[in-house]
Amino acid sequence: MTDTEINTLTFAGCGDAFGSGGRFNTCFVVDVEGLRYAIDFGATSLVALQQVGIKHSSIDVVVISHIHADHCSGIPSMLLDSMLAAKRTKPLIIAGPKDTEQRLRDMMESMLPGSNIMVPKFDLTFVELELFKPNKVGDKMVVTPYPADHTPKTHPMSLRIEACGKTVSYSGDTAWTEHVTKVSDGADLFVCESYFYERPIRFHINYPDVKEHWDEFNAKRIVLTHMGPEMLAMANQVPEECAYDGLAVKF
Repeated sequence: MTDTEINTLTFAGCGDAFGSGGRFNTCFVVDVEGLRYAIDFGATSLVALQQVGIKHSSIDVVVISHIHADHCSGIPSMLLDSMLAAKRTKPLIIAGPKDTEQRLRDMMESMLPGSNIMVPKFDLTFVELELFKPNKVGDKMVVTPYPADHTPKTHPMSLRIEACGKTVSYSGDTAWTEHVTKVSDGADLFVCESYFYERPIRFHINYPDVKEHWDEFNAKRIVLTHMGPEMLAMANQVPEECAYDGLAVKF
């Protein structure tokens, strides 16, 4: 574990699915008292974590918002490395939407054929999160997911994560829904996607949505993420705080 301060979220990766602006896929690492967890773990996450000096073997829990490659397909490689070079010993919990365990196991066999013969020497637990319910994940975390309006087959969720007295919320990939403000309300930190600056894109929150609903978020700190080329071109001109790879924010 690095010396990252507690109550800090590090944007190891904050990009979209296509590497716009040279950014890594989504992978946020949150440090609270006695717990380190990741929100999403996209395809490029192992490289992204090395760039910010965080060992993946130091992460206690990974919470996945939906089953898209740029949000979870770094997990198979992470698990394989955990059993080989990293020689992980501490337990790992992977929490996500319906079918997370089976989807990830299928993904691992597809990406890394034959890796299924390896058995981890650490405790690996999968938790399938139920919508609208405070789900206990390990001893220190409660995750309350709400439905997101994204590609239905990915079982998309917006996440409200409470751990060690701090609440971090994440819109995930979603078009605007009434559930977004339920996730963000009163959060110490709300990470909200802002995919495009003007052009509407199906299944995603865009900057006009952010502006329209800003006062409804009611979060102590808000950071925009998952920006495509159009939004990236404006990121230094909008008044809202925008993420970049390597940014660490206190909450």
